[in-house]
Amino acid sequence: MARFNMDLKKHDMPVQPPMVRNSNFEEVALGYDAETAISEAQRCIACKNRPCVSGCPVGVMIPEFIALVAEGKFEEAYEVISRTSALPAVCGRVCPQETQCEGKCTRGIKGEPVGIGRLERFVADYHNANATTVTKKIESNGRKVAVIGSGPAGLTCAGDLAKKGYDVTVFEALHLAGGVLVYGIPEFRLPKDIVKKEVENLKAIGVKIETNMVIGRVLTIEELKTEYGFEAVFIGTGAGLPRFMNIRGEDGKGVFSANEYLTRSNLMKAYEEDSETPILRAKRIAVVGGGNVAMDAARSAKRMGADEVYIIYRRSDAELPARREEIEHAKEEGIVFRLLTNPVEVLTDGDDNVVGLKCVEMELGEPDASGRRRPVEKANSEFEIPVDCVIMALGTSPNPLIRQTTAGLDTKPRGEIIADETGKTSLDGVYAGGDAVTGAATVILAMGAGKAAAKAIDEYLQGK
Repeated sequence: MARFNMDLKKHDMPVQPPMVRNSNFEEVALGYDAETAISEAQRCIACKNRPCVSGCPVGVMIPEFIALVAEGKFEEAYEVISRTSALPAVCGRVCPQETQCEGKCTRGIKGEPVGIGRLERFVADYHNANATTVTKKIESNGRKVAVIGSGPAGLTCAGDLAKKGYDVTVFEALHLAGGVLVYGIPEFRLPKDIVKKEVENLKAIGVKIETNMVIGRVLTIEELKTEYGFEAVFIGTGAGLPRFMNIRGEDGKGVFSANEYLTRSNLMKAYEEDSETPILRAKRIAVVGGGNVAMDAARSAKRMGADEVYIIYRRSDAELPARREEIEHAKEEGIVFRLLTNPVEVLTDGDDNVVGLKCVEMELGEPDASGRRRPVEKANSEFEIPVDCVIMALGTSPNPLIRQTTAGLDTKPRGEIIADETGKTSLDGVYAGGDAVTGAATVILAMGAGKAAAKAIDEYLQGK
Protein backbone atom coordinates (compact mmCIF):
# COMPACT_ATOMS: atom_id res chain seq x y z
CA MET A 1 0.00 0.00 0.00
CA ALA A 2 1.44 3.36 -1.02
CA ARG A 3 2.08 5.88 1.76
CA PHE A 4 0.18 9.16 1.86
CA ASN A 5 1.88 12.46 1.01
CA MET A 6 0.27 15.21 3.08
CA ASP A 7 1.97 18.17 1.38
CA LEU A 8 -0.54 20.99 0.97
CA LYS A 9 0.83 22.05 -2.43
CA LYS A 10 0.67 20.00 -5.61
CA HIS A 11 3.88 19.37 -7.51
CA ASP A 12 4.65 22.13 -9.99
CA MET A 13 4.39 21.32 -13.67
CA PRO A 14 7.79 21.78 -15.36
CA VAL A 15 7.47 24.26 -18.24
CA GLN A 16 9.64 25.93 -20.86
CA PRO A 17 10.92 29.36 -19.72
CA PRO A 18 8.47 32.08 -20.90
CA MET A 19 10.91 34.03 -23.06
CA VAL A 20 12.07 30.81 -24.73
CA ARG A 21 8.68 29.26 -25.40
CA ASN A 22 7.11 32.45 -26.79
CA SER A 23 9.19 32.03 -29.93
CA ASN A 24 8.60 28.31 -30.56
CA PHE A 25 5.61 26.02 -30.99
CA GLU A 26 6.93 23.20 -28.83
CA GLU A 27 4.74 22.08 -25.94
CA VAL A 28 4.85 24.53 -23.03
CA ALA A 29 4.23 22.02 -20.22
CA LEU A 30 6.89 19.32 -20.06
CA GLY A 31 5.03 16.78 -17.91
CA TYR A 32 5.79 14.92 -14.70
CA ASP A 33 8.47 12.25 -14.50
CA ALA A 34 7.63 8.92 -12.82
CA GLU A 35 8.96 9.90 -9.40
CA THR A 36 6.96 13.12 -9.34
CA ALA A 37 3.81 11.38 -10.58
CA ILE A 38 4.03 8.78 -7.80
CA SER A 39 4.58 11.45 -5.16
CA GLU A 40 1.66 13.54 -6.46
CA ALA A 41 -0.61 10.49 -6.58
CA GLN A 42 0.23 9.79 -2.94
CA ARG A 43 -1.41 13.12 -2.05
CA CYS A 44 -4.80 11.48 -2.78
CA ILE A 45 -6.46 10.38 0.47
CA ALA A 46 -8.99 8.08 -1.26
CA CYS A 47 -12.16 9.81 -0.04
CA LYS A 48 -15.07 7.42 0.43
CA ASN A 49 -17.55 9.74 -1.27
CA ARG A 50 -15.25 10.30 -4.31
CA PRO A 51 -16.23 13.94 -5.02
CA CYS A 52 -13.72 14.20 -7.87
CA VAL A 53 -15.62 11.63 -9.95
CA SER A 54 -18.83 13.66 -9.72
CA GLY A 55 -16.94 16.55 -11.32
CA CYS A 56 -15.84 14.55 -14.38
CA PRO A 57 -18.24 14.72 -17.36
CA VAL A 58 -17.09 11.29 -18.61
CA GLY A 59 -16.96 9.61 -15.20
CA VAL A 60 -13.28 8.63 -15.08
CA MET A 61 -12.65 6.39 -12.06
CA ILE A 62 -10.20 8.88 -10.59
CA PRO A 63 -9.38 7.38 -7.17
CA GLU A 64 -8.75 3.97 -8.75
CA PHE A 65 -6.33 5.19 -11.38
CA ILE A 66 -4.52 7.48 -8.94
CA ALA A 67 -4.09 4.62 -6.45
CA LEU A 68 -2.40 2.60 -9.18
CA VAL A 69 -0.11 5.51 -10.08
CA ALA A 70 0.88 5.78 -6.41
CA GLU A 71 2.03 2.16 -6.59
CA GLY A 72 3.92 2.70 -9.85
CA LYS A 73 1.41 0.64 -11.84
CA PHE A 74 1.14 3.07 -14.74
CA GLU A 75 -0.17 0.73 -17.44
CA GLU A 76 -2.88 -0.57 -15.13
CA ALA A 77 -3.80 3.05 -14.39
CA TYR A 78 -4.17 3.68 -18.13
CA GLU A 79 -6.51 0.72 -18.45
CA VAL A 80 -8.74 2.21 -15.74
CA ILE A 81 -8.86 5.64 -17.41
CA SER A 82 -9.51 4.24 -20.88
CA ARG A 83 -12.59 2.37 -19.70
CA THR A 84 -14.50 5.65 -19.72
CA SER A 85 -12.31 8.15 -21.63
CA ALA A 86 -11.49 7.80 -25.31
CA LEU A 87 -8.95 10.66 -25.26
CA PRO A 88 -6.92 10.56 -22.01
CA ALA A 89 -3.79 12.25 -23.40
CA VAL A 90 -5.97 15.08 -24.71
CA CYS A 91 -8.02 15.48 -21.54
CA GLY A 92 -4.91 15.57 -19.38
CA ARG A 93 -3.79 18.62 -21.34
CA VAL A 94 -6.82 20.73 -22.16
CA CYS A 95 -9.59 19.93 -19.65
CA PRO A 96 -10.45 22.69 -17.16
CA GLN A 97 -9.76 20.40 -14.21
CA GLU A 98 -9.74 23.37 -11.84
CA THR A 99 -13.51 23.77 -12.25
CA GLN A 100 -14.32 20.06 -12.59
CA CYS A 101 -12.60 17.11 -10.90
CA GLU A 102 -9.92 19.11 -9.08
CA GLY A 103 -12.48 21.73 -8.14
CA LYS A 104 -14.23 19.09 -6.00
CA CYS A 105 -11.07 17.48 -4.56
CA THR A 106 -11.11 17.27 -0.74
CA ARG A 107 -7.41 18.14 -0.57
CA GLY A 108 -8.31 21.51 -2.07
CA ILE A 109 -10.20 22.57 1.08
CA LYS A 110 -7.05 23.24 3.12
CA GLY A 111 -4.48 23.37 0.36
CA GLU A 112 -4.18 22.62 -3.34
CA PRO A 113 -6.15 19.77 -4.93
CA VAL A 114 -4.43 16.67 -6.24
CA GLY A 115 -3.04 17.30 -9.75
CA ILE A 116 -5.53 14.95 -11.38
CA GLY A 117 -5.11 16.35 -14.90
CA ARG A 118 -1.33 16.21 -14.67
CA LEU A 119 -1.51 12.59 -13.53
CA GLU A 120 -3.90 11.67 -16.34
CA ARG A 121 -1.52 13.24 -18.84
CA PHE A 122 1.44 11.35 -17.34
CA VAL A 123 -0.37 8.01 -17.48
CA ALA A 124 -1.51 8.51 -21.08
CA ASP A 125 1.94 9.63 -22.21
CA TYR A 126 3.55 6.67 -20.42
CA HIS A 127 1.19 4.28 -22.21
CA ASN A 128 1.76 5.85 -25.62
CA ALA A 129 5.54 5.69 -25.14
CA ASN A 130 5.77 2.20 -23.67
CA ALA A 131 2.77 0.08 -24.66
CA THR A 132 3.75 -3.10 -26.49
CA THR A 133 0.39 -4.87 -26.72
CA VAL A 134 -1.49 -4.63 -30.01
CA THR A 135 -5.06 -3.38 -29.74
CA LYS A 136 -7.42 -5.93 -31.23
CA LYS A 137 -10.27 -4.99 -33.52
CA ILE A 138 -13.60 -5.68 -31.86
CA GLU A 139 -15.87 -8.11 -33.67
CA SER A 140 -18.72 -6.32 -35.43
CA ASN A 141 -22.34 -6.97 -34.54
CA GLY A 142 -23.36 -5.96 -38.07
CA ARG A 143 -25.21 -2.78 -37.05
CA LYS A 144 -24.05 0.43 -38.76
CA VAL A 145 -23.81 3.87 -37.16
CA ALA A 146 -22.64 7.10 -38.82
CA VAL A 147 -20.86 9.79 -36.84
CA ILE A 148 -20.63 13.24 -38.44
CA GLY A 149 -17.60 15.17 -37.21
CA SER A 150 -14.35 13.86 -35.74
CA GLY A 151 -13.98 16.30 -32.86
CA PRO A 152 -14.09 15.22 -29.21
CA ALA A 153 -17.84 14.51 -29.22
CA GLY A 154 -17.71 12.44 -32.41
CA LEU A 155 -14.58 10.51 -31.49
CA THR A 156 -15.95 9.66 -28.04
CA CYS A 157 -19.29 8.52 -29.44
CA ALA A 158 -17.54 6.46 -32.12
CA GLY A 159 -15.16 4.84 -29.64
CA ASP A 160 -17.88 3.86 -27.18
CA LEU A 161 -20.07 2.38 -29.93
CA ALA A 162 -17.15 0.50 -31.50
CA LYS A 163 -16.36 -1.08 -28.13
CA LYS A 164 -19.92 -2.43 -28.13
CA GLY A 165 -19.39 -4.01 -31.56
CA TYR A 166 -21.06 -1.46 -33.81
CA ASP A 167 -19.72 -0.81 -37.32
CA VAL A 168 -18.95 2.89 -36.96
CA THR A 169 -17.92 5.27 -39.73
CA VAL A 170 -16.86 8.84 -38.88
CA PHE A 171 -17.33 11.44 -41.61
CA GLU A 172 -14.95 14.42 -41.31
CA ALA A 173 -15.19 17.53 -43.51
CA LEU A 174 -11.48 18.39 -43.28
CA HIS A 175 -8.51 16.37 -44.48
CA LEU A 176 -7.43 15.32 -40.97
CA ALA A 177 -9.44 13.80 -38.14
CA GLY A 178 -9.61 15.57 -34.80
CA GLY A 179 -11.91 18.55 -35.28
CA VAL A 180 -11.10 21.44 -32.96
CA LEU A 181 -8.26 19.36 -31.50
CA VAL A 182 -6.31 19.79 -34.75
CA TYR A 183 -7.56 23.07 -36.18
CA GLY A 184 -8.23 25.07 -33.04
CA ILE A 185 -5.88 24.18 -30.19
CA PRO A 186 -2.26 25.18 -30.87
CA GLU A 187 0.65 22.76 -31.04
CA PHE A 188 2.22 24.27 -27.92
CA ARG A 189 -0.82 23.27 -25.86
CA LEU A 190 -1.75 20.03 -27.61
CA PRO A 191 0.82 18.43 -29.94
CA LYS A 192 -0.88 17.04 -33.02
CA ASP A 193 1.02 13.75 -32.75
CA ILE A 194 -0.95 13.18 -29.53
CA VAL A 195 -4.25 13.65 -31.38
CA LYS A 196 -3.06 11.41 -34.21
CA LYS A 197 -2.18 8.68 -31.72
CA GLU A 198 -5.59 8.88 -30.06
CA VAL A 199 -7.27 8.63 -33.48
CA GLU A 200 -5.11 5.63 -34.38
CA ASN A 201 -6.17 3.95 -31.13
CA LEU A 202 -9.80 4.28 -32.23
CA LYS A 203 -9.05 2.95 -35.71
CA ALA A 204 -7.38 -0.07 -34.09
CA ILE A 205 -10.66 -1.13 -32.47
CA GLY A 206 -12.50 -0.82 -35.79
CA VAL A 207 -13.64 2.80 -36.18
CA LYS A 208 -13.56 3.86 -39.84
CA ILE A 209 -12.77 7.50 -40.65
CA GLU A 210 -13.66 9.13 -43.96
CA THR A 211 -12.06 12.57 -44.45
CA ASN A 212 -12.98 15.29 -46.96
CA MET A 213 -16.62 14.35 -46.47
CA VAL A 214 -18.81 17.43 -46.04
CA ILE A 215 -22.14 16.02 -44.93
CA GLY A 216 -24.84 18.25 -46.34
CA ARG A 217 -22.86 18.62 -49.58
CA VAL A 218 -21.38 15.24 -50.54
CA LEU A 219 -24.14 13.29 -48.80
CA THR A 220 -27.14 14.21 -46.66
CA ILE A 221 -28.17 12.60 -43.40
CA GLU A 222 -31.21 11.15 -45.17
CA GLU A 223 -28.95 9.51 -47.76
CA LEU A 224 -26.73 8.04 -45.06
CA LYS A 225 -29.77 6.33 -43.59
CA THR A 226 -31.68 5.31 -46.72
CA GLU A 227 -28.95 4.62 -49.28
CA TYR A 228 -25.98 3.58 -47.15
CA GLY A 229 -27.72 1.56 -44.45
CA PHE A 230 -26.76 3.50 -41.33
CA GLU A 231 -29.36 2.73 -38.68
CA ALA A 232 -28.45 5.70 -36.48
CA VAL A 233 -26.57 8.96 -36.93
CA PHE A 234 -24.71 11.10 -34.42
CA ILE A 235 -24.10 14.76 -35.29
CA GLY A 236 -20.97 16.15 -33.66
CA THR A 237 -20.12 18.91 -36.10
CA GLY A 238 -19.06 21.47 -33.50
CA ALA A 239 -19.47 25.22 -33.74
CA GLY A 240 -17.22 26.54 -36.47
CA LEU A 241 -19.08 29.64 -37.62
CA PRO A 242 -17.28 32.70 -36.17
CA ARG A 243 -19.00 35.77 -34.78
CA PHE A 244 -17.96 39.37 -35.44
CA MET A 245 -18.72 42.73 -33.84
CA ASN A 246 -20.21 44.34 -36.96
CA ILE A 247 -18.24 47.53 -36.43
CA ARG A 248 -16.87 49.87 -39.06
CA GLY A 249 -13.68 48.67 -40.75
CA GLU A 250 -14.16 45.06 -39.72
CA ASP A 251 -13.95 43.99 -43.38
CA GLY A 252 -10.47 45.52 -43.73
CA LYS A 253 -7.36 43.68 -44.87
CA GLY A 254 -5.79 42.21 -41.77
CA VAL A 255 -8.95 41.33 -39.84
CA PHE A 256 -9.34 37.61 -39.11
CA SER A 257 -11.64 35.41 -37.12
CA ALA A 258 -9.71 33.42 -34.54
CA ASN A 259 -10.98 30.28 -36.30
CA GLU A 260 -9.28 31.23 -39.56
CA TYR A 261 -6.08 32.40 -37.91
CA LEU A 262 -5.74 29.27 -35.79
CA THR A 263 -6.69 26.95 -38.64
CA ARG A 264 -3.97 28.44 -40.83
CA SER A 265 -1.34 28.23 -38.09
CA ASN A 266 -2.38 24.87 -36.57
CA LEU A 267 -3.94 22.59 -39.16
CA MET A 268 -2.15 24.12 -42.13
CA LYS A 269 1.20 24.51 -40.31
CA ALA A 270 1.79 28.16 -41.21
CA TYR A 271 4.22 28.40 -38.29
CA GLU A 272 6.73 26.14 -40.04
CA GLU A 273 9.47 28.02 -41.88
CA ASP A 274 8.93 26.18 -45.17
CA SER A 275 5.13 26.27 -45.00
CA GLU A 276 3.27 27.38 -48.14
CA THR A 277 0.21 28.39 -46.12
CA PRO A 278 -0.41 32.14 -46.47
CA ILE A 279 -0.81 34.04 -43.21
CA LEU A 280 -0.31 37.68 -42.27
CA ARG A 281 2.86 37.93 -40.17
CA ALA A 282 1.89 41.20 -38.56
CA LYS A 283 4.03 43.02 -35.99
CA ARG A 284 1.30 44.60 -33.87
CA ILE A 285 -1.77 42.47 -33.28
CA ALA A 286 -4.95 43.00 -31.26
CA VAL A 287 -6.98 39.95 -30.22
CA VAL A 288 -10.53 40.84 -29.22
CA GLY A 289 -11.99 38.49 -26.60
CA GLY A 290 -11.06 36.90 -23.29
CA GLY A 291 -11.68 33.17 -23.64
CA ASN A 292 -9.35 30.25 -24.24
CA VAL A 293 -9.53 30.80 -28.01
CA ALA A 294 -8.39 34.40 -27.54
CA MET A 295 -5.43 33.21 -25.46
CA ASP A 296 -4.56 30.63 -28.11
CA ALA A 297 -4.71 33.22 -30.89
CA ALA A 298 -2.64 35.79 -28.97
CA ARG A 299 0.03 33.30 -27.93
CA SER A 300 0.21 31.92 -31.48
CA ALA A 301 0.59 35.44 -32.88
CA LYS A 302 3.50 36.08 -30.53
CA ARG A 303 5.17 32.90 -31.71
CA MET A 304 4.57 33.90 -35.33
CA GLY A 305 6.87 36.88 -34.80
CA ALA A 306 4.63 39.72 -33.62
CA ASP A 307 6.44 42.33 -31.53
CA GLU A 308 3.32 43.50 -29.70
CA VAL A 309 0.21 41.44 -29.00
CA TYR A 310 -2.78 42.82 -27.09
CA ILE A 311 -5.76 41.07 -25.52
CA ILE A 312 -8.69 43.50 -25.76
CA TYR A 313 -11.44 42.59 -23.28
CA ARG A 314 -14.36 44.69 -22.14
CA ARG A 315 -14.52 43.36 -18.56
CA SER A 316 -11.89 43.08 -15.83
CA ASP A 317 -9.32 40.37 -15.08
CA ALA A 318 -11.69 38.66 -12.65
CA GLU A 319 -14.25 38.09 -15.43
CA LEU A 320 -11.85 36.67 -18.03
CA PRO A 321 -13.47 33.37 -19.07
CA ALA A 322 -10.22 31.66 -20.12
CA ARG A 323 -8.53 29.12 -17.87
CA ARG A 324 -6.39 30.88 -15.28
CA GLU A 325 -3.37 28.82 -16.29
CA GLU A 326 -3.68 30.01 -19.90
CA ILE A 327 -4.05 33.63 -18.76
CA GLU A 328 -0.94 33.43 -16.59
CA HIS A 329 1.05 31.74 -19.36
CA ALA A 330 0.00 34.49 -21.78
CA LYS A 331 1.07 37.23 -19.36
CA GLU A 332 4.41 35.50 -18.75
CA GLU A 333 5.00 35.34 -22.50
CA GLY A 334 4.61 39.08 -22.94
CA ILE A 335 0.98 39.36 -24.06
CA VAL A 336 -0.37 42.78 -23.00
CA PHE A 337 -3.87 42.79 -21.49
CA ARG A 338 -5.96 45.90 -22.23
CA LEU A 339 -8.91 45.25 -19.92
CA LEU A 340 -12.11 47.26 -19.50
CA THR A 341 -11.62 48.16 -23.16
CA ASN A 342 -14.04 47.74 -26.05
CA PRO A 343 -13.36 48.24 -29.79
CA VAL A 344 -15.69 50.57 -31.69
CA GLU A 345 -13.91 50.78 -35.06
CA VAL A 346 -11.12 49.08 -37.01
CA LEU A 347 -9.02 51.83 -38.54
CA THR A 348 -7.78 51.32 -42.11
CA ASP A 349 -5.75 53.27 -44.68
CA GLY A 350 -6.70 54.15 -48.25
CA ASP A 351 -6.04 50.58 -49.39
CA ASP A 352 -8.18 49.07 -46.60
CA ASN A 353 -5.14 47.81 -44.69
CA VAL A 354 -5.56 47.76 -40.91
CA VAL A 355 -3.61 50.54 -39.19
CA GLY A 356 -5.26 50.71 -35.78
CA LEU A 357 -8.12 49.92 -33.45
CA LYS A 358 -10.32 52.66 -32.00
CA CYS A 359 -11.52 51.72 -28.51
CA VAL A 360 -13.44 53.11 -25.58
CA GLU A 361 -12.85 52.60 -21.87
CA MET A 362 -15.44 50.61 -19.94
CA GLU A 363 -16.52 50.29 -16.33
CA LEU A 364 -18.52 47.53 -14.66
CA GLY A 365 -22.14 48.20 -13.79
CA GLU A 366 -24.91 45.94 -12.49
CA PRO A 367 -24.86 42.16 -13.20
CA ASP A 368 -26.40 41.02 -16.49
CA ALA A 369 -28.33 37.79 -17.20
CA SER A 370 -25.11 35.75 -16.99
CA GLY A 371 -24.44 37.01 -13.47
CA ARG A 372 -21.38 39.01 -14.53
CA ARG A 373 -21.30 42.76 -14.05
CA ARG A 374 -22.36 44.48 -17.25
CA PRO A 375 -19.65 46.62 -18.92
CA VAL A 376 -20.74 50.23 -19.46
CA GLU A 377 -18.95 52.71 -21.72
CA LYS A 378 -17.24 55.67 -20.07
CA ALA A 379 -18.10 59.03 -21.58
CA ASN A 380 -15.47 60.76 -23.73
CA SER A 381 -13.00 57.86 -23.36
CA GLU A 382 -12.08 57.09 -26.98
CA PHE A 383 -8.47 56.22 -27.74
CA GLU A 384 -6.55 54.39 -30.46
CA ILE A 385 -4.18 51.45 -30.41
CA PRO A 386 -1.86 51.24 -33.47
CA VAL A 387 -2.03 47.70 -34.87
CA ASP A 388 -1.74 46.11 -38.31
CA CYS A 389 -3.86 43.01 -37.59
CA VAL A 390 -7.04 42.36 -35.59
CA ILE A 391 -8.18 38.86 -34.60
CA MET A 392 -11.79 38.49 -33.47
CA ALA A 393 -12.20 35.77 -30.82
CA LEU A 394 -15.82 36.43 -29.87
CA GLY A 395 -17.28 32.94 -29.89
CA THR A 396 -18.79 30.73 -32.57
CA SER A 397 -22.08 29.20 -33.69
CA PRO A 398 -22.82 25.92 -35.48
CA ASN A 399 -22.34 25.87 -39.23
CA PRO A 400 -25.84 26.11 -40.81
CA LEU A 401 -25.18 23.42 -43.45
CA ILE A 402 -26.61 20.47 -41.49
CA ARG A 403 -29.84 22.24 -40.53
CA GLN A 404 -30.29 23.60 -44.05
CA THR A 405 -30.05 20.15 -45.61
CA THR A 406 -31.86 18.05 -42.99
CA ALA A 407 -35.65 18.36 -43.09
CA GLY A 408 -37.37 18.12 -39.72
CA LEU A 409 -34.28 18.76 -37.59
CA ASP A 410 -35.27 21.25 -34.89
CA THR A 411 -32.73 23.97 -34.07
CA LYS A 412 -32.48 27.14 -32.00
CA PRO A 413 -32.31 30.63 -33.56
CA ARG A 414 -28.48 30.62 -33.63
CA GLY A 415 -28.42 27.17 -35.19
CA GLU A 416 -27.77 24.92 -32.20
CA ILE A 417 -29.48 21.55 -32.63
CA ILE A 418 -32.21 20.87 -30.10
CA ALA A 419 -31.51 17.60 -28.28
CA ASP A 420 -32.37 16.11 -24.91
CA GLU A 421 -29.84 14.96 -22.29
CA THR A 422 -29.30 11.69 -24.19
CA GLY A 423 -28.61 13.52 -27.46
CA LYS A 424 -31.93 12.52 -29.06
CA THR A 425 -33.09 15.06 -31.67
CA SER A 426 -36.45 15.63 -33.35
CA LEU A 427 -35.58 13.01 -35.98
CA ASP A 428 -35.89 9.28 -35.32
CA GLY A 429 -32.49 7.64 -35.00
CA VAL A 430 -30.60 10.94 -35.17
CA TYR A 431 -28.63 12.12 -32.14
CA ALA A 432 -26.42 15.14 -31.55
CA GLY A 433 -24.01 16.47 -28.96
CA GLY A 434 -21.12 18.77 -28.16
CA ASP A 435 -20.82 22.30 -29.50
CA ALA A 436 -23.37 21.56 -32.24
CA VAL A 437 -25.95 21.45 -29.42
CA THR A 438 -24.55 23.69 -26.69
CA GLY A 439 -22.61 26.22 -28.75
CA ALA A 440 -18.90 26.63 -28.09
CA ALA A 441 -17.95 24.88 -24.83
CA THR A 442 -15.14 22.63 -23.56
CA VAL A 443 -13.57 19.47 -24.95
CA ILE A 444 -14.58 17.38 -21.94
CA LEU A 445 -18.23 18.51 -22.04
CA ALA A 446 -18.35 17.51 -25.71
CA MET A 447 -16.88 14.14 -24.78
CA GLY A 448 -19.52 13.71 -22.09
CA ALA A 449 -22.23 14.42 -24.67
CA GLY A 450 -20.70 11.91 -27.08
CA LYS A 451 -20.64 9.28 -24.35
CA ALA A 452 -24.29 9.91 -23.40
CA ALA A 453 -25.35 9.69 -27.05
CA ALA A 454 -23.47 6.43 -27.58
CA LYS A 455 -25.35 4.89 -24.67
CA ALA A 456 -28.68 6.17 -26.02
CA ILE A 457 -27.93 4.95 -29.57
CA ASP A 458 -27.08 1.49 -28.24
CA GLU A 459 -30.36 1.37 -26.32
CA TYR A 460 -32.27 2.63 -29.37
CA LEU A 461 -30.79 0.00 -31.67
CA GLN A 462 -31.30 -2.75 -29.11
CA GLY A 463 -34.94 -1.77 -28.77
CA LYS A 464 -34.62 -0.90 -25.10
